[in-house]
Amino acid sequence: MKLSDFVATTLAKHGIRHVFAVTGGASLHLIDSVGRMPGIEFVCPQHEQGGAMAADGYARATGNLGCALATSGPGATNLVTGIICSWFDSVPVLYLTGQVTTFRLKGNTGVRQMGFQETEIVEMCKPVTKYAVMVTDWKQIRYELEKALYIARHGRPGPVLVDIPDDLQRMDIDPAVLPGFEPEQPQPVPAPTAADLDALVGYLKAARRPVAVLGWGIRLSGAEQDIVTLVERLGIPVLPTWPALDLLPSSHPLVVGPFGTHGTRYANYTLQNADLVLAIGARLDTREAGSPYSDFARGAKKIVVDIDPAELGKLPTFGMSVDLTIHADAGAFIRGLLARADVPRLDVPEWKARIAEWKRAYPICPPSYRSEQTLNPYVFMEALAAVATAGEHVVLDTGCALAWTCQAFQFKERQRLYHAFNTTAMGYALPAAIGVCFADDRAPVTCVVGDGSLQMNIQELATVVRHRLPIRIFLINNHGYSMVQQTQEQWLEGRYAATTVEGGLAFPDFVKVAEAYGLPTITIERNEDAEAQIRRAYAVEGPVFVNVEIHPSHRVVPQVKFGRPIEDGEPLLPRAEFFANMIVEPTAASRMDHESPSAGSGIPDEGKA
Repeated sequence: MKLSDFVATTLAKHGIRHVFAVTGGASLHLIDSVGRMPGIEFVCPQHEQGGAMAADGYARATGNLGCALATSGPGATNLVTGIICSWFDSVPVLYLTGQVTTFRLKGNTGVRQMGFQETEIVEMCKPVTKYAVMVTDWKQIRYELEKALYIARHGRPGPVLVDIPDDLQRMDIDPAVLPGFEPEQPQPVPAPTAADLDALVGYLKAARRPVAVLGWGIRLSGAEQDIVTLVERLGIPVLPTWPALDLLPSSHPLVVGPFGTHGTRYANYTLQNADLVLAIGARLDTREAGSPYSDFARGAKKIVVDIDPAELGKLPTFGMSVDLTIHADAGAFIRGLLARADVPRLDVPEWKARIAEWKRAYPICPPSYRSEQTLNPYVFMEALAAVATAGEHVVLDTGCALAWTCQAFQFKERQRLYHAFNTTAMGYALPAAIGVCFADDRAPVTCVVGDGSLQMNIQELATVVRHRLPIRIFLINNHGYSMVQQTQEQWLEGRYAATTVEGGLAFPDFVKVAEAYGLPTITIERNEDAEAQIRRAYAVEGPVFVNVEIHPSHRVVPQVKFGRPIEDGEPLLPRAEFFANMIVEPTAASRMDHESPSAGSGIPDEGKA
């Protein structure tokens, strides 16, 4: 058997059904073997970055391994941005790269390169993979593949990379003599101790203003259904992080809404007035916790559950006091708590009523937005959510397209949300949507992407058309990098260097570009037309490109200015009063920061609402 055939056979045995591959001289044998392997289809993206991100989306959708394949040198290095999307979000993806022949490797000669396109991709990727290795002896191919595949999926998941020189790929080998990989001592899934749960139950029984923060780790642990059972049994209000927005429908009576620097006012007021925060599988990064860390849920007892002890250890290092850290897999924790007979039902009607008051007082899409003559992004997102079907895949890119969707989109039952949440790379959504579509047997996918982000991987429109993938591409076309403009307004007096056309950017006519690729197109420009035009898009069989025209002056409202705590202003309550269990209505001074729009833009200023 040829070694590359053995690699393809191993992929098939591990349930990989699609490989995203860009060809090259050092990967020809791998691609040929994958192409001839029954049960595996290779998909040709237009760029290795697109392939890496498609494999990432594929893994998120299947819960199994994704796989991307590239050649040596620039082919391999083009994978790196996709690799870090998988690394920071703990997504198991196998990245395969071809390498120059072993007898052309530079070794210890001191030269920069010996073989053509020789590049030390393993050393480059070690900091952002769970395991990265070059196979230099054909006898090690089974061991290294099995080891990489095991490591990718066990413990905290993540990407792995196996680099295979060209001469090894084409060698004839005897699989019977290949040593396999056996973990020295398989590590059990970390679970909470009885003492952990005893302490937690005590905190729960004493709470009067509790909230649960739900994170991505819940889905990684396969506990999507268990978490619904738990929060309903507890009766605890829920603050989902962005990756967890799809765990419960937005209409669920316990769901408050997204919090953090780009969250909602009512969710942040809820968090900052809580007396107990139970965070499950959430990293509590600076986008969620704000800054300084010491002001996060400043008067609450904080219990944090995470599979990674380093994530637990970082919190006090950066100034957040935590009352109880529980080193456990999120699923094991949830099931352990559900197994206890003494878990209390949290009867807190006054607290829930106050949360409901905040939600009424500070809607994310107030009525004034709907009266605008042009298209308001929050009105568009509400219309998109109204049309979107239960069980649908929604893939987001970064910037305002991400923030507006996460703030305003109302998730329904069984909808799935995808984004590279901790890398938030421009250009992620379109290739990731391709991976998600293949993962779910070409089911329809909704892709929301900004104009700047689309430019980063616009070539993947060709992949969508080539495979007739039913992807609805909604381009949030606000003619610039609006989220960065907002930061420039906050810190640089509105000097828009490199964020507007006048500041140096260049954009094509996206509608004409989409049509040139062979996509049907629709344009939405007015509030009153939004829902009807979205329904037109949903009626299209196959791919469709929707140009969503947003005035450049629209901003993410609310947004916390960098360096401020998430309630953004004076504490909601004096600390003495807080610890006396008092709650007061937020004042204008405590509201989250945003800039007023330009005069004459027609966009209402909600800053004094």
